[in-house]
Amino acid sequence: MSEVKELLLCVTGASGTIYAGGLLRRAVDPVEQVGLVLTPQGAEVAAHELGWAADFDKLEITGLPAGVMEQLRLYHPEDLSSLYAAGVSAPDAVVVIPCTVGAAARMAAGIGDTVVTRGAAFCLQGRKPLVLVVRETPLSLIDLRNLTALTEAGAVIMPAAPAFHSGPETIEGLADQFASEVLDQVGLRVNHPEQ
Repeated sequence: MSEVKELLLCVTGASGTIYAGGLLRRAVDPVEQVGLVLTPQGAEVAAHELGWAADFDKLEITGLPAGVMEQLRLYHPEDLSSLYAAGVSAPDAVVVIPCTVGAAARMAAGIGDTVVTRGAAFCLQGRKPLVLVVRETPLSLIDLRNLTALTEAGAVIMPAAPAFHSGPETIEGLADQFASEVLDQVGLRVNHPEQ
């Protein structure tokens, strides 16, 4: 049985939000509560790639995978008084998927200016799982040094590089398979999707 009851899922402004959708589909059963934070750029990319529509004033989101809304709570990315940004109740794990190199750089520098970067900082401070699914490529030496610093601090870096050995038949199947591997890294053992 996993110790992860609360998961904070962060979506930043890189392409690849299909992985976040796959992670939501896979996490709804084993996790009691999923907090969701989309940066403004992440919301734009998710709207374009997945049809998600985030209303930050009402803290509502539409277009998500079926069956996830009951366990989901949307947080405003700039609300530093929110549950996960204030340090009152750090989540059991944080996954940033997709993670821009800019967000990773702020985390590596210890800049806690958003719910995303503060949630990540609290995970590192508490030695809790933090997984960054870096989507951008190629990586510069600066990017690699930032990712190295985060790894040394305890984060797991998972480039968005799905495996094809399972013979996925759809893009969604590929995303779900990769999402299962991400969840493995935070201690959530889910059944890998059948292909």
